[in-house]
This record gives sequence, C-alpha cells and structure tokens, in this order.
Amino acid sequence: MRERLRLILSSSWLQPVGFLNPGTSRVRRDVVRYVLIPRLAAIGGSLAVVATIAMVGLLDLTVGPLRRTISEYALGDYRPVFDVSVVLLAAGSLAILGVLAHKGLTRWWSGGSIALALWSAGLFLVVVFPKTNWAMGTNELSGSIHRFGSMLAFVSLPIAVILLARPWLRDHVWGKHARWTMASGLLSVVAFMPILYAIVMGMVSDVRWWRVFPLGYIERILLIAEVGAVLVVGLWAVAASRVAPWRVGETSRITSAPSTTSSTTRVRS
Repeated sequence: MRERLRLILSSSWLQPVGFLNPGTSRVRRDVVRYVLIPRLAAIGGSLAVVATIAMVGLLDLTVGPLRRTISEYALGDYRPVFDVSVVLLAAGSLAILGVLAHKGLTRWWSGGSIALALWSAGLFLVVVFPKTNWAMGTNELSGSIHRFGSMLAFVSLPIAVILLARPWLRDHVWGKHARWTMASGLLSVVAFMPILYAIVMGMVSDVRWWRVFPLGYIERILLIAEVGAVLVVGLWAVAASRVAPWRVGETSRITSAPSTTSSTTRVRS
C-alpha cells in the first residue's frame, strides 16, 4: 500500500501545471464553448430584441401616425432604421434558438425550433421585399411576398413559443420560465385574433380585410405581444446559459445518463 501511494504521489508530482498542462487548455476550451459563447449569444440576442423595440418605438414617437402600418417606414427615408430593427429581431431570435438547442432545451428539428426559424425567415422576407408603394406604382410582386413574410412571421411565432414551453411546464428547474413563455405565447395568439377576424370578414363581405380595423394599431399590439414573447424566451436562454456544462445533466429529471455529471440533457419534444 505504501509503495502504491508513493507511485501515485510521484506521478502526480510530475504533472505539468498551468498552460503546460494539456488538460488546462481543454478545460478552457470547454468553458468557452459551453459557457462563454452561449452566454454571449443569449445576452446578445436578447439585447437585439430590446434594440428592435427601442428603434420601432422611436419611429412611432417621432414619425407616426400610428394608424399606418409599421412596414410603411420602409417606403421612405426611414427605411434603414426599419431594416436594421427587423434584421436585429430576426438575428436575435436565431441566436436565442441556438442557445436553447445548445443547452438541450429543444432540438434543432423540433416543431418549436422550426417555427421559430420560420419566424426569422418571415422577418427577413419583410426586409428584402418591401410592401407595395401604390403612390409610386412599385412592383406588386414584392408587396405580395412582403405580406406573405409578415403572415408567416406572425403565425409562426406563437406556435414556436408554445411548443418550446410545453415540454417544460412541470420541470422542477425550468418550469417557471416555461410557464412565463407559455403565457406570452397565448397572449400572442389573443393579439392575433383581430387580424384573423378581419381576414374572415374580408372573405365574407365586400370590406377589404385591412379596412375592418385600423390596421396600424392592431399590428402594433400584435408586434408588442410577439416581440415581448421573444424577449421572454431570450431571458430563458440567458438563464440556461449560466448553467455550467457539468451540471446541464442536472437541469431536468430526465437525463441522457444515470450520472448527474452528464454534459447533455435528453431533450423533451
């Protein structure tokens, strides 16, 4: 026993320390990969959403009127501000999704992930294809793609948020975040109802659907609800990014291995 202890001590005494130890470099890489990058992505994505709210709000306060749709900002001198705000929202949403997938809270090919990716895709279409400017006689095809992108984004976001939250509602760690996320998704569904009603009325009557309600006001209510939902998901991603990689397996009762030191969590679908 003494000889064995002497061999252990002598072998450990010869181990390099600091930057000379390959294990130290590996640990640093793991910290950057599993902690630093996800945290920066989650915080950056959430700040991008906040920046979108600030930029669109500034346009509403200084330009207006609110009865006009938000997309009309892209038809004038304020198009760069509009485009940057929408791109920030789309990119921030993808960054948040990446953190959730990296931390095992969703799969890349789950329904919630696909729906959130479609939300971002719709926002990119809104930027690339501006709405039709009837005063200038611009291309109607661009306006049609713009409307499709807007509808794709508005419909996909509530679905994404609800699907992301549902598997974690009763989780002992993420249950609170999931319930807040679910509530924001349901609020987005309620905010979408006036537009759905207007579309139905446009189909069964002679009134154009965009004239049933003051579309600018309805669109802003919906945008506030949906952007707020993205921000709630972003805060969830920020909280998940703070979990150390050696404790990710402890964030749920369902893990990929019996050991609580597992670095992966079985994703709920």
